[in-house]
Amino acid sequence: MKLNERSLAFYATCDSPADNSGFLYKRGERHTAYHRRWFVLKGNMLFYFEERDSREPVGVIVLEGCNVELCDSAENFAFAIRFGGSKSRTYVLAAESQAAMESWVKSLSRASFDYMRLVVRELEKQLQEMSQGLPGGCGGSQDAPGPWKPKPSGLEQSQERLPALPAVVPKENGCAVWNNVLGADRPPDTSSCGGHDEEGTPRPPPLPPRRRVMNGEAAVAESPSTFCRLHEQYSREVARLRQDWQQKRRGSQP
Repeated sequence: MKLNERSLAFYATCDSPADNSGFLYKRGERHTAYHRRWFVLKGNMLFYFEERDSREPVGVIVLEGCNVELCDSAENFAFAIRFGGSKSRTYVLAAESQAAMESWVKSLSRASFDYMRLVVRELEKQLQEMSQGLPGGCGGSQDAPGPWKPKPSGLEQSQERLPALPAVVPKENGCAVWNNVLGADRPPDTSSCGGHDEEGTPRPPPLPPRRRVMNGEAAVAESPSTFCRLHEQYSREVARLRQDWQQKRRGSQP
């Protein structure tokens, strides 16, 4: 395979996101000593640099046709990248911790196009099973799905149990009186402040206590004419004050 060095160097150092990166110890090909290198995994290419801030990579490993497996070595947390063939090189690397080693082995094992091809095949198989509706797949039965019907909400179900209310709610002194609508003859239940009765129907909120007439206070008649008389009284008072204000204003003008 022919590789362009400039293109590889640009791809290794560009701002494209890396699948994994970090320091690893790499064993030399001729000398068995380990050297600390900065590794960057992008796609199926594993670049390694002398330092983290190096402008160009020292080398690249194309992760195709290889296996990633743990190996015995003088260094702890070591693993190897083995290629098929008698003359192929085996890269021995070592991480700085157990978690780093597991992360690198997992990401390197999934970097090849062969692995991606297997994943795509499995997804296509699952999609085909779902579309055909096989019992082994996620599609369920082969019957055609029927028309979708919305389920009745909790409000609609509760409305079915409610009794029909009268068209005109009785009023007293201009306000609706709830105890005249549902169970007016029943004694008031002081055990709770609302909820439902024994038959499951919701009870109306309790009425506030009526104001008692204290000593020196005049009782107001509970009839619609009381509001009319008060309205006329205050209207005359407002009209008288407005007339006085207009007279004072005309008297102050030159």
